[in-house]
Amino acid sequence: MIKGIGPKTEALFAKLHIETVEDLISYYPVHYDEYLPPEPIGNAVVGAKCAVEGRIARGVFRKVTGRKTVISTEIDDPTGRIRLIWFNAPYIAGMLKKGSVFIFRGIVRRRQDGLVMEHPEIFTLYAYDQKIKTLNPVYSLTKGLTNNAVMKAVKGAFELAGPVPEYLPEAVRERLGLTGEEEASRKIHFPADREEYLAARRRLAFDEMFLFILAMRTLRKRLGEDKNEFPMKLTWDTEEMISALPFALTHAQERTWQEIEADLTGSTRMARLVQGDVGSGKTILAFLAMQMTAANGYQSALMAPTEVLARQHYEKLCRLAEDLHLENLHPVLLTGSLRASEKRAALAAIADGSANAVIGTHALIEERVAYRDLALVITDEQHRFGVCQREALAKKGAPPHMMVMSATPIPRTLGIIWYGDLSVSLVDELPGNRLPIKNCVVGPSYRPAAMRFIKKEAEAGHQAYVICPMIEEAEGLEAENVFTAAARIRKELSDLTVGILHGRMKPAEKDKVMEAFRDGEITVLVSTTVVEVGVDVPNATVMLVENAERFGLAQLHQLRGRVGRGSAQSYCIFLAGQESESITKRMEILNRSNDGFEIAEKDFELRGPGDLMGIRQSGDAVFRLADPASDREIVKAAGELAAFYMAEDPMLAGQELAPVRKRLDRYLSESAKTITL
Repeated sequence: MIKGIGPKTEALFAKLHIETVEDLISYYPVHYDEYLPPEPIGNAVVGAKCAVEGRIARGVFRKVTGRKTVISTEIDDPTGRIRLIWFNAPYIAGMLKKGSVFIFRGIVRRRQDGLVMEHPEIFTLYAYDQKIKTLNPVYSLTKGLTNNAVMKAVKGAFELAGPVPEYLPEAVRERLGLTGEEEASRKIHFPADREEYLAARRRLAFDEMFLFILAMRTLRKRLGEDKNEFPMKLTWDTEEMISALPFALTHAQERTWQEIEADLTGSTRMARLVQGDVGSGKTILAFLAMQMTAANGYQSALMAPTEVLARQHYEKLCRLAEDLHLENLHPVLLTGSLRASEKRAALAAIADGSANAVIGTHALIEERVAYRDLALVITDEQHRFGVCQREALAKKGAPPHMMVMSATPIPRTLGIIWYGDLSVSLVDELPGNRLPIKNCVVGPSYRPAAMRFIKKEAEAGHQAYVICPMIEEAEGLEAENVFTAAARIRKELSDLTVGILHGRMKPAEKDKVMEAFRDGEITVLVSTTVVEVGVDVPNATVMLVENAERFGLAQLHQLRGRVGRGSAQSYCIFLAGQESESITKRMEILNRSNDGFEIAEKDFELRGPGDLMGIRQSGDAVFRLADPASDREIVKAAGELAAFYMAEDPMLAGQELAPVRKRLDRYLSESAKTITL
């Protein structure tokens, strides 16, 4: 037991899914509070935390209202003036005298009478000089748990855990410029400066990338040779299905479908990645492949990361089969929440083959699920599943064809490294019947207008998303959070139904909320980025992203793909919490392009891997630190090392690679438990 953690604190940590020493060590900071050199007052960025050096230009005033004490004064320098305010801190008055010079650090706000800094820290010039460039970790918290409590617990966890065994050879670490795993694990929490943080992050991000890529490649080896165990013939069923669709396939969809057909009818087993933006039409390609599989007398399975998404796929395929009279396609849904009688019926239909298009979640890989002839496995947003889960599904008989779908904008060359020897198809064209989303980039002063706009759209019968970077308030991190934003919106738009969605909710709770939003029972959904992989809600026409500057552009692009899925005009409002030229420049890229791959490239050019000291770009448990779209050099290095080891020893059976194999086995064991939004 970690010193200082009693039953109450333990229960608070459990709310964050922290139950073991290992959980604490891998509970990385979401941000770092960096003490930067002081800025001239005239250069202070509104909405940002900064330090300014100033002379107290007027007396210190004290005002008492009931139980509230307000201390205020003003400071100036040659570039400007700013008002300082402290609440319930009467001792401040004795520290400050007119004409004295201090450094004050806090969030800068703009009021009608000028700039204001509320409750700033106070330093002498010497004291602040000692803190310049130091970093303090900032963790995601829950009510009742402080940032200091988490820091102390993490330090205690390291004392209990002991040394972390290194699995990468020293020569490899030196060649790649990687710090040791033990050092990186500690310094990601407590870096002395930015350089130490970057070195720690690079090593841990490399581990995430390397182990994932290595797991993917060993998975391919374990599944056997590439011989096509389920050879198929071209069928008129798919041609009739395409001609009967109420829309024409795009050129990109047609090209990708031809590649899938060639794989299924070829002499080797299909292993194909279908990449495309949200809304590019990947799902219909999956349905075509399932129809072709059924026409050839085999079964297919489509595995989705959430029950609500699995149900949506199932309902769409059932409607398609009914509307287009697809008599040989018999879908069945298999999820954990089915009633016992429904589950028994589904299992029986899968076992005897009467159900030939199986759609579900991780329930598809349970031991009691027996397939008659599983020839095709499709995974949606595949990196969100544990590698062991994909392997278990693929092992339900002879090695089946594998098709994975992803909206993550990874450049083609990196995709080849990332997904091993998967063939890559790019669906780089959106359906022509979609109205372009209208975007705007605004500052925090626009929020009241945004609320009025959401209300107007709601009155017209539409729905809205509000995306926040945080679940709850975090000490030292100035960013909107789901609970505070939802409470404010409920007050401002009291006649609308407001729902909450975030990653700490249980899967069943998430599904219930998303179903309510899809069915129109919730008008405004306040959420974290978990909606990035969500159901289609054609009636949702507005997305407001709070603190948009804290997200990667590629992720913002995927988020806005949640709207614009119906016939009505849709809008995306990127609300930046800070006002600066560089932030505006980044956000404007989203106005100019709807190409996720181009946006990812531009984002990398502007930010680079050294500018990731903000909210984590990924909500996956698979990648806590790594950003596939931005960490291109790390992906390349990890892919090359994985390829080298697989070429030298495909099963990692030799004594020399025993530490790598042991670390991979641990990763696979952890990955087997990974089902996340």
